[in-house]
Amino acid sequence: MSFDQQLQKVKSADGFIAALDQSGGSTPKALRLYGVDESGYSGEAEMFDRIHEMRTRIITSPAFTGDRILGAILFEMTMDREIEGVGTADFLWSRKQVVPFLKVDKGLADEENGSQIMKPMPDLDALLARAKKKGVFGTKMRSVIKTANPAGVKANVAQQFEIGKRIVAAGLVPILEPEVDIKSPTKAETEDLLKAELLENLGKLGADEKVMFKLTLPEKDNHYRECIDHPNVIRVVALSGGYSREEANARLARNHGMIASFSRALTEGLTAQQSDDEFNGMLDGSIGSIFEASKT
Repeated sequence: MSFDQQLQKVKSADGFIAALDQSGGSTPKALRLYGVDESGYSGEAEMFDRIHEMRTRIITSPAFTGDRILGAILFEMTMDREIEGVGTADFLWSRKQVVPFLKVDKGLADEENGSQIMKPMPDLDALLARAKKKGVFGTKMRSVIKTANPAGVKANVAQQFEIGKRIVAAGLVPILEPEVDIKSPTKAETEDLLKAELLENLGKLGADEKVMFKLTLPEKDNHYRECIDHPNVIRVVALSGGYSREEANARLARNHGMIASFSRALTEGLTAQQSDDEFNGMLDGSIGSIFEASKT
């Protein structure tokens, strides 16, 4: 029953998706921005303890509720841990009414044709089965497109859909994330190629194969409208991609029907040194501004 409730919420409720899925490579930077530098932990295990403390503080904050947040994307290690004695995915849904998603990719392959596809995921089927058992609703996987190279864009999107179909078959909802680099010298042209590939691949899906997209905020407002309106698409969410929260919110507000899935822009300004009142007040303001930009 909860899957149907979660699907309904993701499909039609106001709100946005919180990206709390920094992986091993991006964790030190996320912790530094949070005011915990390398001297605050020794070794990888302690580093992951610190990031789990940060995520727990965010998730348990009174500001973090399903009233404004539709879902949260988790790193595998976060899914495997607990918050207040409850599995993280279960805690998100049962205590906060926030739909849990899991990041499943293993990072990026080397650049080819102006594009970085995802590294192989040999344990994907086992991971999906484990996620389903833990109450996870959907997944997210990221690849990156840097230039308007048709072959690179085609290969990138083809891989996203190929793995996406396996995720659908496992009973989960995939968020396909072919990110366009915001620093791309050909960003607008790349987005034209990307949209064409997305629509072509959507046309090959069966009626019951439903996906979501996580896309870079485009240069042309409402560029992805046809994707948002497509019957196989549950929701299109936007990544902040390195834009400041102010810039990301402004761009998002101009793209109707697109909602946020911000990571850095969500946690901007939060630090370990803040009192709970300061922390919760700052998070409440961030969530409020991203929620408003997502409602347009």
